[in-house]
Amino acid sequence: MGSVKLKLTLAYDGARYKGWQVQKSGITVQQRVEEALKRLFPSVGRVHSSSRTDTGVHARGMVAHVEIQKDEYRIGELKLRLAMNALLPDDVSVTEVKRVPGNFHARFDATEKQYRYMIWNHPVANPLKRHVAWHVPRELDFVLMQQGAKYFIGNHDFSAFAVKREYEMRSTVRVVTNCKLYKKGSMLMCVIEGEGFLYKMCRGIVGTLVEVGVGKLKPIDIRNILKSCDRAKAGMTAPAHGLILWKVKYGKKKAK
Repeated sequence: MGSVKLKLTLAYDGARYKGWQVQKSGITVQQRVEEALKRLFPSVGRVHSSSRTDTGVHARGMVAHVEIQKDEYRIGELKLRLAMNALLPDDVSVTEVKRVPGNFHARFDATEKQYRYMIWNHPVANPLKRHVAWHVPRELDFVLMQQGAKYFIGNHDFSAFAVKREYEMRSTVRVVTNCKLYKKGSMLMCVIEGEGFLYKMCRGIVGTLVEVGVGKLKPIDIRNILKSCDRAKAGMTAPAHGLILWKVKYGKKKAK
C-alpha cells in the first residue's frame, strides 16, 4: 500500500496552549493539528515535530512531518493546506505543505533552529504587544547587553541557563552559532541560533541579558556563569510569551 510523507510548516500563537507536545491534561498545538488531519485522513498517526515549544511559547516556523496512506491521499499540497486551515483554530495555521522523501525526519534532519525573543523596553506597557513581548519598564543598557550576548556563542555547557527536566539529559553541552540583539525604538529583539537547545535555555539566556542590561550583572559575568554550571548564578527565566520559534533549517549537517 505505502504512504506519502509530508513536511508541514506551522505558525501559532501559543497563549492558549500547553506547548506543542500532547499532554495528559490541557490542550496542545500537536493535538489540534492531529485532530484536523484525522478529519481528512482517518488512519493518520502521530505528527512528529522538529521542536517541543513550551507552554505559552509561539512559533512562526515550526516544522513537522506526517505519513498518510497513499490510498487516502487524493489531494494536492496546496489544497491540503487550505483544508487544514479551514479545520484548525484561528491561532494555528499551516503555512506550507511539502511532499518529502520517505527518510525525512523533522527533528533528526534539522541542522539549526532560530528563536527570537521580543522585549518591550519602555516605562509604559504597550497593550498591542502584551501577548508577544516581555514588558521591561526599567531602562536597559543595549550596548552592555550586546557585549554579554557574544559570550553565549560557541560550544558550551549551558546547564546554568536551563531548567532541569524530570529525566536526566545525556549532555548539557550545546552549540550556539549566533546570539545578537537588535533595537528599534522601544522594541528589543534577541536572535538566538543553534543546533539544539536545553529546556528553557533561550529564556534563561534572555533573562540573564536583561540583568546585564539593568546593571545587576556585568557582560564578563556570563563567561563565569557558563563555567560554573550553576543555575542559581544566572538570571531569571524570561516569560514564555516573548519567545518565538522563528525557523528551522535543513541541509547538510556540519562536521563535528
